[in-house]
Amino acid sequence: MADSVARAPCLVANLGLVPYDQALALQQRIHQARVGGAGPDVLLLLEHPPTITLGRSARAEHLLSAPELLARRGIALHAVGRGGDVTYHGPGQLVGYPILDVSTYRGALSRYLRDLEQMLIDVLASFGVRGERAEGLTGVFVGGAKIAAIGVQVKRWVSLHGFAMNVSTDLSAFGHIVPCGIRDRAVTSLAEHVHPAPCMGEVARTVVSSFATVFGREMTWGAGASWPQHPLADGRVTEGRPPTCSDRA
Repeated sequence: MADSVARAPCLVANLGLVPYDQALALQQRIHQARVGGAGPDVLLLLEHPPTITLGRSARAEHLLSAPELLARRGIALHAVGRGGDVTYHGPGQLVGYPILDVSTYRGALSRYLRDLEQMLIDVLASFGVRGERAEGLTGVFVGGAKIAAIGVQVKRWVSLHGFAMNVSTDLSAFGHIVPCGIRDRAVTSLAEHVHPAPCMGEVARTVVSSFATVFGREMTWGAGASWPQHPLADGRVTEGRPPTCSDRA
């Protein structure tokens, strides 16, 4: 657990289904505000329409379908600044973007990745699923198959990007890529291990609880009303309430 920022405030925004480029623009605005001291840490929870992202370490051969084919099938393609290789996002996958002051990890940013992994392992445990790390790899695995990907970027000691956990994702879409550049690992989802599968709202609430514990944050569902200059208070983000099972995220 991060031990020197105990109970620092963290806003949680429940955004639902958001196109990747719009979510990235919101992250960047919040990052700029956080760097400038205009508000607390933020955790964005959302889903994306079908999207493939290429991280800084992505290799061309790990994209198995041509961009023209992806476009015809309604799958967006973005090269982004996060770490890692290629991954897929789509409905049924819970995506979390923590925009955090990570200065306490100075000199040991790998520990931030391990804390994100631990948070996700704890979430899986709450549903009776044993999540594990894999030596030399980043992310969380169940029975050797990857259930959650992690890719982050840190600028001026504030984080961007984050994690993606497969809840009820259409796993066939991962056939367009070599997920995270790992050829010898399958992908899996919570729905393959929990019957009936938990709803997205339940998983999101569990993520927030685990995140508070692992990162020592005081989580508040809200849209930035206490920080009127904050990007979450500009009228474009309205879902500050905890999600329910009728919500997407």
